[in-house]
Amino acid sequence: MITSGGNRLRTRVLRPACAALAVLTVLGGLVAGGTAGWRPAATMTVAVLAALAVAGWRDRVPMVPVVLVLTAASALGTAFSHPPETLRSAGLLTLVEIAATLLLLCLLARYAPARTAIVLCPVLGLLASTVILRLQVPPTLLEAAAQSAFFALGAIAAGAVGGYLRGLESRRLTSVREARRHQRLELARDLHDFVAHDVSGIVVLAQAAQVVGADRPQEVLPILRQIEAAGLQALNSMDRTVRMLDDSAGGGRTGPAETAPHAYGLGDIADVVDRFRDTGRAEVRADIRLTPEEADRVPREVANTAHRIVVEALTNIRRHAGATPLVTVSVAVCGPPETQLPVLEVSVVNSVPSITESAGGLLGDGGRHGGGTGLTGLAERASALGGSLEYGPHGDRGWRVGAVLPLD
Repeated sequence: MITSGGNRLRTRVLRPACAALAVLTVLGGLVAGGTAGWRPAATMTVAVLAALAVAGWRDRVPMVPVVLVLTAASALGTAFSHPPETLRSAGLLTLVEIAATLLLLCLLARYAPARTAIVLCPVLGLLASTVILRLQVPPTLLEAAAQSAFFALGAIAAGAVGGYLRGLESRRLTSVREARRHQRLELARDLHDFVAHDVSGIVVLAQAAQVVGADRPQEVLPILRQIEAAGLQALNSMDRTVRMLDDSAGGGRTGPAETAPHAYGLGDIADVVDRFRDTGRAEVRADIRLTPEEADRVPREVANTAHRIVVEALTNIRRHAGATPLVTVSVAVCGPPETQLPVLEVSVVNSVPSITESAGGLLGDGGRHGGGTGLTGLAERASALGGSLEYGPHGDRGWRVGAVLPLD
């Protein structure tokens, strides 16, 4: 959007202004040529036209030929010039030429490819520092060098300004690329984690169907319905995340605002717990103590992180402790504002499995490795929000995942 806005500004404002200045420059050169001399008028005109061409049409005008034409004109004007009779008029034209050359140097340092800028900027700097010799040649070579070195400071300043602007633009583009990459990776991890949660439920139901299918075939049909529902939920999660990715990448959605996808939050935790309860054998206790006022106080990023923690913890229970008889999920706002900063506490606890399981749990690992956020990534995310996430053994061989997230 910034680039298109800059293109419109250049097309509607800068290019007409440069064209008008070019016409005025040609007319001014023709008028000044009769009094100040045709050589300084011609070199001044070439320098100004070159700077205006690059300023207004740098995407269409090749920079190297423009600089070569200016170099030839300026070098010939300096080599074959002699002190003018009307110093005042010639001096004004010379200063205009120097200013145009410095502007062109700045534009090259800002917009030209790096190698081209490195080669051509010193050439323009040399031209700008020696043009003044046309007005008066010092008596000694040392004085001429000192005079040129003094005027070279302007070329150095112009190059420094152009290089600084180039650096700002480079850092801006790098920041934009990194922000887009981070955003896409975050959404990709969301997609992985949410779909992994639903797919793990499908696997559990499929295993249950295999167990009961031989002896109790009448119980398979309800399990198939649950598998269908879990599969549809996984598809919805993928669609939702892809739509969020399209929006964040500037897809330009024009649909109604109420159909736009939004990040998961506290209101989705109950649905996650219900689906986990339906696809498993464990007793699930949900203790979500949040009033509407408290839920409104929870920032969106904190609410989304709390939802991610619950999803990851329940997915890990399916994978590694599928035979646990009891799972407790609790979410509450603690700490009244008058005593301390309020925090959101999230806890997922599972009891010891009722049967001896293999190392991979009921689901098994099957050689796959986690590609999503994981508890380690969620701990870093909680830390970035000013909170903490801890996980480890709890009670008698149970397991607990707990997080404390500040609401500020």
